[in-house]
Amino acid sequence: MDVDFTEPQREIRRTLHDLLAKRCGPDEVKAAVRTAPGHDTALWHRLSAELGLPGLAVPEEYGGVGCGPAELALACEETGRALLPSPLLATAALAAPLLLALGTEPQKRAHLPALARGELTATLVVPGASLALALGLTGENADGDWAGGGRSGGVQARRTEDGRWRLYGEADQVLDGHTAGLLVVAAHTGGFARSRARLFLVRPDAAGVRRVRRTALDETRAQARVQLRDVEAELLGGEGAEGAEGSGGSQGSGGSAGGRDHLAALADTGRTAACALAAEAVGAAAQALERTVAYVKEREQFGRPIGSFQAVKHRLADRYVQVQAARSAAYYATWDPSAGGLALAQALEALRASAAEAIQLHGGIGFTWEHEVHLYFKRAACDELLFGPVHALRAHAAAGAGLFTTATRARAAL
Repeated sequence: MDVDFTEPQREIRRTLHDLLAKRCGPDEVKAAVRTAPGHDTALWHRLSAELGLPGLAVPEEYGGVGCGPAELALACEETGRALLPSPLLATAALAAPLLLALGTEPQKRAHLPALARGELTATLVVPGASLALALGLTGENADGDWAGGGRSGGVQARRTEDGRWRLYGEADQVLDGHTAGLLVVAAHTGGFARSRARLFLVRPDAAGVRRVRRTALDETRAQARVQLRDVEAELLGGEGAEGAEGSGGSQGSGGSAGGRDHLAALADTGRTAACALAAEAVGAAAQALERTVAYVKEREQFGRPIGSFQAVKHRLADRYVQVQAARSAAYYATWDPSAGGLALAQALEALRASAAEAIQLHGGIGFTWEHEVHLYFKRAACDELLFGPVHALRAHAAAGAGLFTTATRARAAL
């Protein structure tokens, strides 16, 4: 696919690339992830103030830049190249779209401008290891069982006599959950018999909230455990949207959420987030490949650079074709978000293959903690655990396209 970006889009890429090249090298990344926030707060504020990074896809009326998925994807491609540890993904690709889709006007005015300026960060809290399913990436999220199924476990919501909502439960693997200034929590309401998953806004300083950063495989993708012990919460969309959600994902009418179902909004967010994730994975894969190509030109065996051997050339050529194909798929997904899941599968596979090749061709130093190549491999493994696996992403995309039904009918006709 031949993509001709506009000059403002290319400028976003160039500016971000130059800044990250100066401020986010391998040593800076390793230092940042070992701080309490898990990222360089000074760099995050600079990216927010100078480039408006967290507000790229936020409309101008709410203090954002007013761009779209393409600009956010281009920015994520550059942050992926640098393996930038930041709350960008959780804030701009997960929480902000849900606020835009479902929030009441007061909720949008209260949170989106601060999110766009980088003064406030946010994240999506989903119980267990169900983030990919909640976003509709690896299966249909309509039944809401991923939020606990209304039984014990997950996060449960109950309404008190005075009309307030209270949440109880916990969630692991919450992206940037230990630092986020706003939590968008998926919880079950209505008990088991009539349970349905809905979204709530929770302030982390509310009584009963406990957050602790967890040790993760990928240090550049900070995760936390969030515990909610009878915590007061605000229904996203307000009480006027109560009739718009159903346990089967059907859409009603009226309400401040514009008749939009919480589960449908999660699926829409999943498609756009997949575009950003795919671009990020492509950037990381391309950088890992570039570092490997540069290294095989220097590393010598039998008196010659190993990059001069035909077998090494073929392996790297295969990876180059794979990365370029994944980049084309990621760019296409910015135009057609319904292809986001498939693009993400291709990008994650390209990142995993490029990172594995980088470790092997770097030889002994590729297995050391001191060298940065292991960070790319961990990013590939962690992203697949969080948003995959690849075969599930492809299976769900195939099912959505009706390929399985078509194949079944073809076999029945024989």
